[in-house]
Amino acid sequence: MDKLRAMQAFIRIAEEGSLTAAARAMETSLPAMVRTLAALEQALGVRLFNRTTRRISLTEEGRRHLESCRQILAALDDAEAALSAGAAEPAGQLTITAPILFGQMHVAPAVTRFVQQYDKMRCSMVLADRVVNLLEEGIDVGIRIGALDDSTLVAQPVGQIRRVVVASPAWLRRHGTPRHPKDLLKANCVRVTDHAPTWGPFNDGGRPLRLSVSGNLDFNQNAPAVAACAAGVGLGSFFSYQVAPYLKDKQLRTVLETFEPPPRPISVVYPHARLLPVRTRVFIDWIKHELREFRD
Repeated sequence: MDKLRAMQAFIRIAEEGSLTAAARAMETSLPAMVRTLAALEQALGVRLFNRTTRRISLTEEGRRHLESCRQILAALDDAEAALSAGAAEPAGQLTITAPILFGQMHVAPAVTRFVQQYDKMRCSMVLADRVVNLLEEGIDVGIRIGALDDSTLVAQPVGQIRRVVVASPAWLRRHGTPRHPKDLLKANCVRVTDHAPTWGPFNDGGRPLRLSVSGNLDFNQNAPAVAACAAGVGLGSFFSYQVAPYLKDKQLRTVLETFEPPPRPISVVYPHARLLPVRTRVFIDWIKHELREFRD
């Protein structure tokens, strides 16, 4: 058995989610792919996949072996890159995840420019407002906002964002500018229901303050809530990047700046590995440069 080829086949099966798709991607036959997997499982003495007539999924042993295979192939990529100057150009598949709106506004355009610059790259983006398990879901690089809880990941800081309260100039003229976070309790607030039920924590003289605000319009996504605030419905609480275009066009104004909580970090995260593929290293440097506006 060609162990290197078997590891490549195993990784491709895990990424594609089926033997048929993996065989097609590797330009081999389905029976050959089945034999390769069977030989690998026999050599290891464990079952790597749970297989039914409808789906295939990694076993616990399969998940552990997947990460080992990725590290081994990453080391091979680095060894080849060190021997060949031509190998310095990134090539291959890269999967990136990011929060939905931040990904749409900032990460997706950066990834688009990345594949335009490096035409041997293939990139897939997974946009989700949840903490994606990079190892279990086959993600190479993630962009995360906020504190990081997963100590198994390597994190590189990119910048930071603020949590701000905004309203349209017209609304502020009609209702007045709030001077203290408690003024929000008497105001019409546009809420995003998928987030925490309270706004804050505001920095009230060094003490954290959370408020249960109310209003006549709720959304389960940020984008329409921002648009409603710009239309003059009420006050809203958002990350600074979510309202940046509206602030630039003066459709929204920030209020209560002196009560803002500390900024939240933006990080590039990836699974821990002794050696990373060239494509991953190049992309990490690329995205850090692309997101440089958030360093201030």
